[in-house]
Amino acid sequence: MRVSILFDIIKVLLQSAFLIGKSGRKKLKKLLVYLSKYKKECVLAPLFKLLEASFELVVPLVVASLIDTGIGNNDSGYVVKMALVLVAFAVVGYAFAIIAQYFSAKAAVGCATELRSSLFAHIMKLSFKNSDEQGSATLITRMTSDVNQVQSGVNMTLRLFLRSPFIVFGAMIMAFTVDVKAALIFAAVIPVLLLVVFILMRITVPRQKKAQGSLDKVLGLTRENLTGVRVIRAFGLENHENEVFEKETGNLKRFQEVAGRISAAMNPLTYVIINAALIILLYSGAIRVEAGVLTGGAVVALVNYVSQILVELIKLANLCVTIAKAIACGDRIQAIMEIPEGMAVIDAFGELTSEDEIPAVEFKNVNAKYSESGEDALEDISFFAKKGETIGVIGGTGSGKSSLVRLISRAYDVSAGNVFVNGRDVRAYKQSELRKKIGTVMQKAVLFKGTIRNNLKWGNPEATDEDIWEALETAQAAEIVRKKEADVKKKNENLTALDAPVEQEGRNFSGGQKQRLSIARTLIQKPDILILDDSSSALDYATDAALRKALKNLPWKPTTFLVSQRTTSIMHADRILVMDDGRLVGNGTHEELLKSCEVYREIYETTNAN
Repeated sequence: MRVSILFDIIKVLLQSAFLIGKSGRKKLKKLLVYLSKYKKECVLAPLFKLLEASFELVVPLVVASLIDTGIGNNDSGYVVKMALVLVAFAVVGYAFAIIAQYFSAKAAVGCATELRSSLFAHIMKLSFKNSDEQGSATLITRMTSDVNQVQSGVNMTLRLFLRSPFIVFGAMIMAFTVDVKAALIFAAVIPVLLLVVFILMRITVPRQKKAQGSLDKVLGLTRENLTGVRVIRAFGLENHENEVFEKETGNLKRFQEVAGRISAAMNPLTYVIINAALIILLYSGAIRVEAGVLTGGAVVALVNYVSQILVELIKLANLCVTIAKAIACGDRIQAIMEIPEGMAVIDAFGELTSEDEIPAVEFKNVNAKYSESGEDALEDISFFAKKGETIGVIGGTGSGKSSLVRLISRAYDVSAGNVFVNGRDVRAYKQSELRKKIGTVMQKAVLFKGTIRNNLKWGNPEATDEDIWEALETAQAAEIVRKKEADVKKKNENLTALDAPVEQEGRNFSGGQKQRLSIARTLIQKPDILILDDSSSALDYATDAALRKALKNLPWKPTTFLVSQRTTSIMHADRILVMDDGRLVGNGTHEELLKSCEVYREIYETTNAN
């Protein structure tokens, strides 16, 4: 896919300016691909800006002619004529500027939309491990602040990156047409100004990256405090959290101030250089006008060209700051885009025998860790679960229960050993194929803003209302939904209880209600393997017992994994796995484990002490 010609030119200009390194140029080129749908806009925007700039370069000559010919000869007709020409230039230039702004804005917003969509789609495909390593605050910053900075950089680049150099060098060339000797001042000043701009940019870019990294920390802290505000208030730690927040925002402020001070140095430095050139020009021009070598109009034209250069260099300096931010943010976005999606599919199959002999799930000498440098969360786990069996998983907090069941759906990869589903290594499945076989209800119940029907259809978009009610009955959630019907009918007679609203994160439901609705959502999928990861912890004993009984009678007989910290929830399972510090220390029925497994016996005696 080719990138627009304009941005090939911009890339070369950036390379020659040494604003970014070799790796930065590669990443920038990849991001510019998102402008490929806007090649027309990428050409038309700077083209109309250059047309506007062309009129602007001619204006000082018209003014010089007006002064020397019109005012000098007291020709009022000529003065009016030239004044009308200036007005016409202003109107046409303004029209060209508006058109250029339209095309540049269209390209910038379109590019940001494409980039944000691709980034979101990529994040959705990241493995649990990669998502954990990056952190939600970092990913949110990339999606919002960083993409907005790239959008601003594209917009400003299309409008000014060619226009400003065109005006600067065009003014110098036009000055030579007015007076060669005076124009030599321009030839000496412009390289000095460009050198100042690019030196400051080389210093600014890395500091902009540090500022964005500090912004990640502030956003992460903000998110943590907002989601945990009740806990903070419960412990009376508002002042402590305020101090921590002030410290992080202070760091962000310091990074931004350092980058800001360096960027702010551009304007005074360019003003000093330009004003020094202007003083030399006026002094030498006055002497030459008095000597009759140069006209007054020519001096005014030269001063106008100096002013144009000053204005454009200030614009160019600000543009370079914007580009520096955009490059830093683009580098951070591309770093996320380069993280491999999902998990690689390998050619690994179990030894298939007759269909009846193949376990639904089998672990063989499995070790697992959450990071490459971390310790093993699971060690030497081996067991199997037959089709249709109910397997209980129990253990203390941090014993590895959730880690174990997450390996079945390949939320994480094993570091050693094999996990088989239906006799086939989970790494040999395509992720979509594996997830269709497995339904998981997480520890934390999550509902999404919308309606009950919309939330439950996540399990099966083709599910009928009858299917939904059947799942609700099994999950012991039918009565919860029926109670919503009266309120829904008040708003619209045509609606049913399934159309009851769900607020963001399911805030209008209790913890137990959200758990039951989450279980119903998974049951609609009718998976071959059902994993309930401590998803009934908020239920009372009677509801929990009714739920277990209903799950036992499911018509499609899934292989069910029940993760719990209380023995009453899993004691009737066909087999129970007992976890302790990442190891499998017990495997058997409730009665067998009471006799043979000390860890299980301690949990049982503790949970049944009352």
